[in-house]
Amino acid sequence: MAIISFLLSLPGLLQVLIVLTIVIFFAGTRIVRPTERAVIERLGKYRKFCKPGFQWIIPVIDRLFKVNITETMVDAEPQEIITNDNLNAKVDAQVYFRVKPDETNVAAALYNVHEYETQIVNLARTTLRNIIGTLTLKSANSERDKINRELMLTLKEETKNWGIEVVRTELKEIDPPKDVQDTMNKVVKAENEKIAAKDFATAKETEADGVRRAKIKEAEGTRQAKILEAQGQAEAIKLVNESADKYFVGNAQLLRKLETVENSLQRNAKVVIPANTELVNVIGDLAGVMPLRDKKK
Repeated sequence: MAIISFLLSLPGLLQVLIVLTIVIFFAGTRIVRPTERAVIERLGKYRKFCKPGFQWIIPVIDRLFKVNITETMVDAEPQEIITNDNLNAKVDAQVYFRVKPDETNVAAALYNVHEYETQIVNLARTTLRNIIGTLTLKSANSERDKINRELMLTLKEETKNWGIEVVRTELKEIDPPKDVQDTMNKVVKAENEKIAAKDFATAKETEADGVRRAKIKEAEGTRQAKILEAQGQAEAIKLVNESADKYFVGNAQLLRKLETVENSLQRNAKVVIPANTELVNVIGDLAGVMPLRDKKK
């Protein structure tokens, strides 16, 4: 209220000048955000590069043009492209770019190209037609990385004077006609079934081979066990025979002789046995005594 009262107390012409000055000041006020850069033109000529912050221009005489310097995505829009094998493929891609924030490139984005976003879309569409037109549909689907690299290199080369930087490109889709897609799906399904059948047969063959090897090992083990058992039995028979030869033959003869002596003694028969006879030796051997020797001899 004090300001209004002060203005009303001034002469009329001065009041008009003050109000006009205030209006012009606010009319020329501009704010540049941190994500933007700007240039000022005066009467159609480049005058000044503006960084983020407060800017003031002379209304009507000056114009301020802002440029967004953040990364921006544009869609190349779906289009029909004839591949090298004469199939119509629906192709779509995206391009990511940004305007470089220095004065030279901001000015180039404004003065070297008309509506750079539209120009990038048109350039990307044309480049995709040139690249995919040299490929078959199958190779185009399997070589997406190659297509992205070629598209990006072409865009960088063509836009180097536009003051922008192409960050990356992404091929969104390469869709064949519906009938071709159905055929391709059938081929892929048949191929997968073929691989599955082959793997199943290989697994069965491996299982049969394992069973065969197990039976061979089992037969080998049985055979070896029988051989070892036969060898053990043969060794036992050999030992029995050796023991019989060594101990049984002599003792049997000795036993027969003793039975003869025993039978004679049981009948109180007197048996005259000459000295040094075999029977005396037998009795002596069994009794642990030596026979009496004739003193005369």
